[in-house]
Amino acid sequence: MNVSVFVSTFLAASIEVIEMVAIIVAVGVTRQWRGALAGTFAGLVVLAILIAALGAALQSVPLTLLRLVVGALLLVFGLQWLRKGVLRVSRDGWATGIGEQQVEEDVGDGFDWTGFILAFRGVSLEGLEVAVIVVAFGAAAHAIASAAVAAAASVLLIGSLGLASYRLVARIPRRALQLFVGALLTTFGTFWAGEGLRVDWPGNDLSLLWLGAGYVATALVLVRVVSDWRGSARRPTPQPAAAGVSR
Repeated sequence: MNVSVFVSTFLAASIEVIEMVAIIVAVGVTRQWRGALAGTFAGLVVLAILIAALGAALQSVPLTLLRLVVGALLLVFGLQWLRKGVLRVSRDGWATGIGEQQVEEDVGDGFDWTGFILAFRGVSLEGLEVAVIVVAFGAAAHAIASAAVAAAASVLLIGSLGLASYRLVARIPRRALQLFVGALLTTFGTFWAGEGLRVDWPGNDLSLLWLGAGYVATALVLVRVVSDWRGSARRPTPQPAAAGVSR
């Protein structure tokens, strides 16, 4: 076991795995766990086949175009969820719809293909970057096995923590969760699309923090604006005073 390769790969992969788990848990809680877990499994299977087939050639996989396409698609989904969250919170308030007690209106009883696709994309993109990290760190020190074990440990540890905490997340009111998940997906979509366009983000992955904070702050302002607009629209229009009858 190459300790230095193990530690460096674990830390580098953990950044990508945290993003992966955040999307899976968010999609599972807000939409449907069956679709989210199926998308996760499918993404891991595709990733395993890709790693087995390409091996060290993963270093040459063009991630730029992939990030641009996936980022743009996540932006579409994220902005839709953000819009729904703003409209529903402004209409129903923050405490309506507790996580596991209600199902989002457009999910239904069948299989949730939207949740499947979102989870599949998140696992595929972040998993591919983890694979590139494994190959890069492992090949540089001729310690592919150590790098692979470190990446697997990162996925198992962070994935277990994410799944263990999902019940806590599920207690968050659904309207509020939909708004914040929309901000989360929009944040990731902006970041990945920007990387696909070769944007040099300040602080690299740390820019996710200020991007997310900006989207959440904007959403909260929109909730207040739309709530005020709804309130003024519901208020009765004052009637003009009746004119006096002339004698």
